[in-house]
Amino acid sequence: MIQWRPDVLGEGFEQLTFELGADDDPAFARADDGDGGEGRSARPLVSTLVRSLPAPLSVWERLTRRHRDFEDVDVLYVHGWSDYFFQTDLASYWTSKGARFFALDLRRYGRSLRPGQTAGYISSLEQYDAEIEFALAEMRASRPRSQEPRKLLLLGHSTGGLVLSLWASRNPGIADALVLNSPWLELQLSTRGRQMIAPIVNLGAKFSPLEGIPQLDYGFYMRAVREVGPKDEVAGINPEWKPEQSHPVHAGWLRAILAGHDLVYRGLKIDAPICVLLSCRTALPSRWSEELTRADTVLDVDDIARAALRLGPSVTVERIDGALHDVFVSAEKPRSDAYARLDRFSRGWRRALD
Repeated sequence: MIQWRPDVLGEGFEQLTFELGADDDPAFARADDGDGGEGRSARPLVSTLVRSLPAPLSVWERLTRRHRDFEDVDVLYVHGWSDYFFQTDLASYWTSKGARFFALDLRRYGRSLRPGQTAGYISSLEQYDAEIEFALAEMRASRPRSQEPRKLLLLGHSTGGLVLSLWASRNPGIADALVLNSPWLELQLSTRGRQMIAPIVNLGAKFSPLEGIPQLDYGFYMRAVREVGPKDEVAGINPEWKPEQSHPVHAGWLRAILAGHDLVYRGLKIDAPICVLLSCRTALPSRWSEELTRADTVLDVDDIARAALRLGPSVTVERIDGALHDVFVSAEKPRSDAYARLDRFSRGWRRALD
């Protein structure tokens, strides 16, 4: 029986684990199992759903018929690469307005990462459909029986923004809105660079999916997060789930990402309104400087802004001065600006549905 249990984030947060079947991690296929011959089928593959629910209205609030703006809204959050859900302030933003907040730690990430697994590995982004649909089924099943169907807002950061964009395009009519926080919609080498390296990556992934791909990560992004981000959230980050330097990149995983980028380039057909939140600037992290605390050091934000216009017919792009790659863990001023932009979009979206 599936049961909610206390989450590592403490009071107000619970988690639920979904079993996804046998793990197809290629590292297991070539490893000496040493487990009595059960092999890969004995390796757990799971995803984890975290929830935070709004406080019930007081007797006085009910008597005076107070209504919070998002009482009939569910939010589903998906994290980025080398990451997991830890942003408690983001959850509080939604629950304070009456929404139910849910977050997925995808397979082989964060709460869902199991010993021996290749962190973050996936061979196709469509494989994430399983946990997204598990999450949505649980969200539907757990809504109060007296309520009408709830509105669904998808909220994705970085790679999670790419995953949710592709999912929403393949599954029209389910999401009512998307909010994308620095979504990874195009490779940092630009469209032409991606198209040039894709055949090489695809060939390598076919024969050696775990072949390592060189990357330059000096840990400067995490240093910036620790210097300017919300202190309570930053202090609680699990370094095994969100390391100072990102997880190793493998050819099979990169092939899946490039395929997703190509679909975005060709144009998606997301039928819900979209808000894309981005920093105003990109900074190349070749050496540490204070500039890295005021810019996106992961993506080329101008390329992402252009790619965002290919997602669907209704896209709002919000550029935030001084924001980091995760706009909601930026310094206080750009972080407040990000929440103000989010508030403006979400309130307008919700009222337009009435």
